Amino acid sequence: MNRIRFVFALAALLLWAPAESQTAEPQRSSLPSRELAPAQLLAELRKGGYILYFRHVATDFNQNDERMKSFEDCTNQRNLIDRGRADARAAAATIRHLGIPVERVLASPFCRTVETAQLLFGRAEKMQEVRGGPSAPADAERYAALRRILATPISSGANLAVVSHGNPFYSVAGPPFLAEGEAAVIRPLGADFQVIARIPVDRWDALASAARN
Repeated sequence: MNRIRFVFALAALLLWAPAESQTAEPQRSSLPSRELAPAQLLAELRKGGYILYFRHVATDFNQNDERMKSFEDCTNQRNLIDRGRADARAAAATIRHLGIPVERVLASPFCRTVETAQLLFGRAEKMQEVRGGPSAPADAERYAALRRILATPISSGANLAVVSHGNPFYSVAGPPFLAEGEAAVIRPLGADFQVIARIPVDRWDALASAARN
């Protein structure tokens, strides 16, 4: 009997030990591993081959999306405020002035993201995939399509713009959250992607200054 107990105890120990010895993977961070000088970042963006992921600009947090009936039902969504619109127009003017080429503009179909895209680039290609699927937030597959978009290489000579929300970016790239209007500059790597810079909505002037020097 003692021998049988010993065999069961040993089997349980062998089954338990590998799982216990595994160490948790470190949480991914969306902060760049090193900060690029504005002149270097501007040169890269002008060269193309990057993805500019924007979180929509400032919104009215007294509003929410709970009663919306469709993506076109702007009245029952959280919408942009005038300050956000002004920020987007100012960033758009600087991006045009700097000659940063943007070919496609993908936008989450919510009113605040489509409007942000139109203010920034004058166009928006609505795409459900850039905001995530309908499954629960804990489902790792919810943002699989967005992850593929951010990892797919972009031809040099132009950049891809994605205008979406804070949660999708946080889920695929890690903390910290993008502020409203902030952009992440992403280098697609095929199987993965790398955040090389983050540009708050009021810091495009730093690139403009670099262009003048």
